[in-house]
Amino acid sequence: MRLVVLGGGESGVGTAILGKKKGYDVFVSDFGKIKENYKEVLTINGIAWEDEKHTEDLILNADVVMKSPGIPEKAPIVKKLIEKDISVISEIEFAIQFTDALTVGITGSNGKTTTTLLTYHLLKQGGLNVGLAGNIGKSFAWQVAENKHDIYVLELSSFQLDGIINYKPHIAIITNISPDHLDRYNYDYSLYIDSKFRITKNQTEADYLIYDNEDEAIQNWLKNNTIKANKVPFSLVTKPENEGGFLEENNMNTTIKNDTFTMPINELALEGKHNIKNAMAATAVAQLLNIRKQTIRESLTNFQGAEHRLEKVLKIQGVQYINDSKATNVNSVFYALDSMTTPTVWIVGGVDKGNDYDELMPLVREKVKAIVCLGVDNTKISNAFNNVVDVMVETTSMSEAVQIAQRLAEKGDSVLLSPACASFDLFENYEDRGKQFKQAIYNL
Repeated sequence: MRLVVLGGGESGVGTAILGKKKGYDVFVSDFGKIKENYKEVLTINGIAWEDEKHTEDLILNADVVMKSPGIPEKAPIVKKLIEKDISVISEIEFAIQFTDALTVGITGSNGKTTTTLLTYHLLKQGGLNVGLAGNIGKSFAWQVAENKHDIYVLELSSFQLDGIINYKPHIAIITNISPDHLDRYNYDYSLYIDSKFRITKNQTEADYLIYDNEDEAIQNWLKNNTIKANKVPFSLVTKPENEGGFLEENNMNTTIKNDTFTMPINELALEGKHNIKNAMAATAVAQLLNIRKQTIRESLTNFQGAEHRLEKVLKIQGVQYINDSKATNVNSVFYALDSMTTPTVWIVGGVDKGNDYDELMPLVREKVKAIVCLGVDNTKISNAFNNVVDVMVETTSMSEAVQIAQRLAEKGDSVLLSPACASFDLFENYEDRGKQFKQAIYNL
């Protein structure tokens, strides 16, 4: 069997290693440049590869193709594979056939990284033999090749879900759905929503779907479609009929199998309303997998949040600097601004993904004292907020943005990097953007 892997990044190299171990004839092709460390791994493992091109003769003879999530369906080579009726799948779909491990699959437009890390933390603290993969950390396929975990907690993007055929998580979480990546879905929001719900399409009556019961897109989809999995809704405003999460008198509660876990929200390590929901979802998983309540309570208290997600960096001269570089869409920024309790200098901008900034207007009026635009083209942000804030400054480098923010902030204020945009105009990715932000703060 010939396995062709498109994309020589983390998921591609992991898939290649697993494929080789399972006896496939493996070839890796990347239209961009493969990083040196990955080239070395492929070479050491005797795996053929190419970069900066796609040689069709070496690709179109595949029995199965694993396409890395970053490669769109519209890519010419992918179109040719589909025309030839060659199976094009995701890393998750390829790897799952080689493990008996139970999986918890977590998707959503926002909050999935935090929820994934928190769920992993709860299960690991509970003594389970658990791996962490998907969009985060070491690739799932690579771990299946090298480790023997009983459970995997997987952060799954819509792109990864697009490439599944048979994969089903035992427990699925949809944190929320809001417009994102619409350029990959013909600017049709319903296609993106359908993509997220692929997480439950193969689930059976023995499985569980945990979801935000206040989310309009989720509610509408569930009204119009039937699923087999057991429904476990969570909400800050309504109590579930049977199982699920709810808020009552400043206590977070989750009821699973007639057993309720309760914890005061002021004891949670994570702040903000959205994080109460993330905690409900993760707690429901821990209860379904029989983690002791005392362990859950301790884990929710001592959890360290995700890097680049509302990460408190430093306080300088009474000003708190917060790194929320992972906020690449409007909905993420909404959560960030909603959680701010002090006047805020907001650093925003990058590659706009078709953003509509209207929903941020009330929060910007209430919380933001100045805006620092950080991007090659800031026209859309400028047009949206010019009349809403008193001060708006345009910059094209992180160090300049941070220095200006420092001048605009006074004691008791916060400086928030929450870009609402992709990072590719000035940075390699959101991690690079977040690291540069932190470095610029340390340099002040």
